[in-house]
Amino acid sequence: MGRTHSWVGEMAAYSFGWCEVGGAPTTGSGGKGVRQALAVLGAEAVGASGGVAVPGAVAVELVHAFSLLHDDIMDGDTDRRRRPTVWKAYGTGPAVLAGDALFALAVETLAAAPAGPRAVRQLSVALQDLVRGQADDLLFATRPWTGPERVRPDEYRAMAEHKTGALLGCAAALGALLGGAPPATVCALDRAGRHLGVAFQVVDDLLGIWGDPAVTGKPVFGDLRERKKTFPVLAALDSPAAGRLRALLESDAGPGEVAALIEESGGRSAALAEARRQVTAAQAALADVPLEAETAEALRSLIDFLVRRDQ
Repeated sequence: MGRTHSWVGEMAAYSFGWCEVGGAPTTGSGGKGVRQALAVLGAEAVGASGGVAVPGAVAVELVHAFSLLHDDIMDGDTDRRRRPTVWKAYGTGPAVLAGDALFALAVETLAAAPAGPRAVRQLSVALQDLVRGQADDLLFATRPWTGPERVRPDEYRAMAEHKTGALLGCAAALGALLGGAPPATVCALDRAGRHLGVAFQVVDDLLGIWGDPAVTGKPVFGDLRERKKTFPVLAALDSPAAGRLRALLESDAGPGEVAALIEESGGRSAALAEARRQVTAAQAALADVPLEAETAEALRSLIDFLVRRDQ
């Protein structure tokens, strides 16, 4: 972060939880480190040192932070990790600029690594998919709850793979690529990460409705208050109770009443089943290629851990 403008760097550091507005340091830390872990494990899984994956780990985390800054602006979210979002703390224009700086640093970091051109191409594909997924997510909000134009679960899966899975897959793939793995192995790790991304997003949807605020940092039923088209809602809208649920969603009904009907209609159980299906697909992708046994097991454990956050 020291390579960028000091004010922009302060905003980026704030987004990571390293400082307060004005630059006073904190002891906080932003995020779970999932993408960095996937990159390092991707390298170790193909028999390389985890250190060779550090440029990839840094790049995907910078891109993830960039996407969150812009995502908060697009969604109008005012809080992240229990404090004001960057645009709320510094202003919209400065937050966009900070996001742009993070993106530029990500490309610079990766381009300087061994196999830099191939690695940058891998990242570019993921970025295109991320943009595609974000565009679909924004457009979903304008579509009706029911009828021929409604958002269907398969469209949601594609959106989640692009918006969330592309960067998770890229992280694992970059680790393998920088570790000298053949293309088939790089593709398998990318595929596993994409399936993980869908599972991760579906679990986030469950937490957005039924999660414990003390754990998630979000209010209970938060996604329902905002009437977001999440997987449990879309699955319930495919049930015989679709008409009743649509009426509730289009009314000022309380989120507790809506959540109860979603659960009664099978939306919660369908989301759990979808997350499990995606985990199984991720594990199958890892089984398709030869990987270091101990590290492959660590990857499988990480995948299982990330999708058990609802329990």
